[in-house]
Amino acid sequence: MAHQVRAVVATAKGAPVSVEIIEVPDPGPGEVLVAVAACGVCHTDLHYREGAINDEFPFLLGHEAAGTVEAVGPDVTDLVPGDFVILNWRAVCGECRSCRRGRPWYCFSTHNATQKMTLDGVELSPALGIGAFAEKTLVAAGQATKVDPSARPEAAGLLGCGVMAGLGAAMFTGEVGRGDSVAVFGCGGVGDAAIAGARLAGAAKIIAVDLDPGKLELATQFGATHTVDASSVDAVAAVQELTDGNGADVCIEAVGNPKVLEQCFYARDLAGTVVQVGVPDPEMRIDLPMIDFFGRGGALKPSWYGDCLPSRDFPMLIDLYLQGRLDLDRFISETISLDQVEDAFHRMERGEVLRSVVVLGDRSAG
Repeated sequence: MAHQVRAVVATAKGAPVSVEIIEVPDPGPGEVLVAVAACGVCHTDLHYREGAINDEFPFLLGHEAAGTVEAVGPDVTDLVPGDFVILNWRAVCGECRSCRRGRPWYCFSTHNATQKMTLDGVELSPALGIGAFAEKTLVAAGQATKVDPSARPEAAGLLGCGVMAGLGAAMFTGEVGRGDSVAVFGCGGVGDAAIAGARLAGAAKIIAVDLDPGKLELATQFGATHTVDASSVDAVAAVQELTDGNGADVCIEAVGNPKVLEQCFYARDLAGTVVQVGVPDPEMRIDLPMIDFFGRGGALKPSWYGDCLPSRDFPMLIDLYLQGRLDLDRFISETISLDQVEDAFHRMERGEVLRSVVVLGDRSAG
């Protein structure tokens, strides 16, 4: 039986999104039906609306979500109706060459639901294989990770994308360790999450770098010990000055800009690490002298989804949240309804929010 639910759909490139009635099928083999409780508004959803990901319109937007399992497919054994879950777009396949080598956090062939959700009989393309700006969505079982139901859905869902990307950029990709110095360039939601991750990992000095004094002030609330206003000082020189002239052990680029990446490259210590987690435009290029690349040593590492493994990391991070050691609530700038997603996109573009979160109702199944 198909379920008719309200959902946010992008029907054409650059056009405002609209709330439509879509059809969501019952789960088949390997699938689960999730009643969505909350879903964050992420830049990636805006990229889909603008046609910057691909042109497979219409898109069912939303992917950074938490909710309750309503029904499971006949062969699903690790989830049952009523489970509280965070949705993720890395449903580890267990079969690709990365999984076979024991590196499932790089899985190259993640699973999505096989059946399609539709609008007036037309198949929808769910954002990142999820499509959670909807009262219910259909996902692969591996895309739903069970966590402690004591967590607020509005906060828990943020681990589904942006906050996890930032936390993981520091904790997993950058491998920040106790006593390290860390510089985070770009203090939006992902950058602030990287700051929070560096703090959790035991960094002794965490330097926030941004052009906006307001964002720098907020960065201190997530754990930055020092701030650098890159609109008024040389960011590289400032980071070096704060690290005894050496540079930071780990520099994290959370903007997606080649000039900022260059600043990170030169602001790190010898044999230090640069992590890029900011998403660039396809046309962007980097240009570094090879002698500097060779001579400075260390590592330049792109971060895919914070190199996280949802089954391992989501429950652990929710436990830290419930212990008061990871303040996910601070990332929430506002809660909104499905009808307000288009306005939330504009606030996000203007840099007015860390995260707008769509709230769709309680967790009860049915």
